[in-house]
Order: sequence, then C-alpha cells, then structure tokens
Amino acid sequence: MNKIKYSFIVVLTVFSIISCSKKDDEVEIVPPKPYDVQYAIDKVDIQEYLKNNYITVDAEYNVTVAKIPAGGTQPNILSYKDNAAFPKLLSRLVKVHEIEYELYYLVIREGTGEKPMNVDGVLAAYSGSYLKTTAAEGVSTQTSTHFETVMNPASFMDLFGTIRGWKEIFPQFKTGTYSSNADGSVKYDNYGVGMIFIPSGLGYYSGGSNSIPSYSPLVFSFKLYEVKRLDHEYKIINNQSVAEPDGVLSMYEDIDGDGYVWTASELNKGVVNPDDTDGDGIPDFLDTDDDGDNYTTKLEIKNPATGKPYPFDQIPTCESGKKNYLDKTCHP
Repeated sequence: MNKIKYSFIVVLTVFSIISCSKKDDEVEIVPPKPYDVQYAIDKVDIQEYLKNNYITVDAEYNVTVAKIPAGGTQPNILSYKDNAAFPKLLSRLVKVHEIEYELYYLVIREGTGEKPMNVDGVLAAYSGSYLKTTAAEGVSTQTSTHFETVMNPASFMDLFGTIRGWKEIFPQFKTGTYSSNADGSVKYDNYGVGMIFIPSGLGYYSGGSNSIPSYSPLVFSFKLYEVKRLDHEYKIINNQSVAEPDGVLSMYEDIDGDGYVWTASELNKGVVNPDDTDGDGIPDFLDTDDDGDNYTTKLEIKNPATGKPYPFDQIPTCESGKKNYLDKTCHP
C-alpha cells in the first residue's frame, strides 16, 4: 500500500537536475510542466487506452485488462460509456490546478452497503499500472506497466492521505456484506468493484512515486470491502502532528452534504470552501473550533436531553456498519 500514500497538502516543488555540460557547482532549475499542458497529453493517452483494451472479470470479480488483437471483436472499455447496465464507464469533472479534469471510472459492480467519504478509511483490494507512450518513426506505442497488487488488505487506508483520483472516485462506490468463515477468515460479498483511469495531475504528477515515473497516467482496478469512519482534527506539538479529534466524525462535517470535504489547497484559487463554517481557511473536519468562538468543538457537543456537553471520552465508538450521531447511541 505504500505506493498509494500521498501527502494531503499539495506543495509545488522544483527539481534540481545536474547538467553534464555544466560545471559541477552549477544547477539547472527545471520547473514542473504546466498542468493544462500535461493534462492534454494524459487525456489522449487515457483515451487511447480505453479504445484499445478490453476487460474480463472472473467469478471472484478479479479484473484483467488486455489489448484488443488485430481483427479482434472484443468490446473496448470506451464502449461502456454511459451504459445503462453494468459495466458502465462514467466520468467525474474535477476542478483543481486552475483547470478542469475529466476523470473516467468504470463501475463493474456498485456495491450494496455504505459509501465512503473522501476522508474515510477504506478496506480495499487493488491493482495498479502506469501508462507510457513512446514514438518512433512516426508510430506511437503505448505500454502499461504493473507496479503493485494488494489482494488481501490487512488494514484500512485513510482516503485523506491518498492521491486525488482515489479521493474523487471511491465515494462513488459502496461496500458490500461480509461473514466469518470457520477458520476465522472473513468472506466479502456484494462489494463495489471498479476501475479508475487517472491523469497524472490527479496522481503523482512531476514527483512520481518509487517505481512510477513522473507524469504517468495511472490505471487501478479495485474492490471496496469496508469503510471506517474517521475523525481528523490534530494539533502540532514540537513540529509533529498529534491527533486531537473533536468527537464529530469527519463525515458529519460535510456542511453542504455533497459527500466530499476539501482543504484549501485542494480547491481552485478563489473558491469559497463550503465546509468551513467560520471561514478561517481550515475546513471543519480539521478545525478544533469550527465556529471560531474560541471554544473547542468537542466542548460544545451537547446531550440534547440535558443541554450539557458530553464528557469527550463517553462519546461512543460504534461497530462497523453503524453510525454515531453524538446522542450516545449507535444507529444502523
């Protein structure tokens, strides 16, 4: 899962490359490519991938992608665009970096349970590849290189710390059901299954990641097994972030109810964050004082029966599949 980890604060950096033609102490500063220029390239690459490949899905909902051979009659992935039945290829518009991305995703099975938010924990199996297109003698060749597969996830992954493409698309799917086997293992059924086709600007962009080169479009297939609701507030102590949850799960700090909450750096310039109650630049899901009255939110969570604040450590943690509405009970 390490390759999926991504800083949730977007910082534009410059990369220093030592030129062989220069003196040892001279450095050439190469800035990242403009996002709109790179997106135009990535968009063509992803379209070619969708046109030239087809999928097969086995009984366990494992997805295999293969190139359509010359003269082949397999339906390409693009043929599922806006299909009435599954699989269906859909797209989501993502406005960031001062441009608008069209992010494609394939719904193979939607799932039957809960949808995660983009700041929830997910238990998900996945397989990832990156695309590369090279040109020689006027002929373009696209390759897909596998870089990681996680078949049996052992822990939840906080979507808040993943790449933007994951944050945008996982909330479009649902979990399923599960049961315990005699040997203590868990069997998952009816879970969401899909694919994401991510332009590099919504992935690792100019930095790359381990074996993933810079400016690489990404393709993931995944299964969404389970969701864990999280509470994200923190404070800085000795230059280290220390969790300081306010008792309100991040899913309940989605003020406009669209299923997503974002930091200022994840929005285009000038966009007012609808999930920042006091307008201080810190969204409620990270703000220990949501309304800016100098009283921490966790001290303002009140029992509706008494009008008094709950002791913070008595706010219940609910079992998987149930929600805490801060009334000291857990609801399906």
